[in-house]
Amino acid sequence: MSRSFYHYLMKYRHPSPKDSISNFANNAYEDHSFPKTSSDYHELSSYLEFNGQYLESMTVFDEAWEIYLQSEG
Repeated sequence: MSRSFYHYLMKYRHPSPKDSISNFANNAYEDHSFPKTSSDYHELSSYLEFNGQYLESMTVFDEAWEIYLQSEG
């Protein structure tokens, strides 16, 4: 994988988010502790389980992760 998950997710940032992935991207951008260089599912999901109070559901992360894998594949 060439880009970190965070770097990929940032393309979904939007000033007025219309979906849960855009909301996730905006919140991850504001989260200064987010593991920005990671491409490891387990590291990211563990981080979000403990620190991702801004995620409405871990399903949002899983959906974003699937799109990330397809795009980087």
